[in-house]
Amino acid sequence: MADPRDRVRAPRPASGAGSLRVGRLTKPHGLKGGIKLELFTDNPELRFVPGAVFHLQVPEDSEWFGRTITMRELRWFNEAPVGFFAEVEDRTAAESIVRAILWIDEDAVEAGEEENAWYDHQLVGLDVVRDGEVVGKVSEVQHFPAQDLLTVATPAGPVLVPFVEAIVPSVDLEAGIVTITPPDGLFESGDDA
Repeated sequence: MADPRDRVRAPRPASGAGSLRVGRLTKPHGLKGGIKLELFTDNPELRFVPGAVFHLQVPEDSEWFGRTITMRELRWFNEAPVGFFAEVEDRTAAESIVRAILWIDEDAVEAGEEENAWYDHQLVGLDVVRDGEVVGKVSEVQHFPAQDLLTVATPAGPVLVPFVEAIVPSVDLEAGIVTITPPDGLFESGDDA
């Protein structure tokens, strides 16, 4: 059986590669290897637990390329999450790994109970519905540090939809539907405006 670490490589695992992006390391915290985290999960208590293993998305020339890190502890300082990892022993090591994206493998995803988490390949091809009408299909999921975007293919061309609960309140994989409540003007063409 292949080593699960081989499934995730920089710059980013391909859609459907059996991984879920859960966070990003932003900057060192203190002298003992702590690193501030940007979380891409609604349930850090499920993902960032002692013993959790994270695959790293880093440039190929990084000393961390192809490696994993293991969570020792997650602490909160001034409402900001700070991770401590077994392989990151001091500030120097923390500085060398900053900006890495953290991914967990499919087995870890399936073992958890995270709501509102989907693989890109599950979303691509779903009908996008607004007020009961199909307005297009999801053609791509784009990942950015602040938020993800759904690219929706429409007859008038692609529309980028922020993948946030206020605009995308539900995803029904069984029905093949992404329900959206976009702000005025996002989907209107010149004729409709």
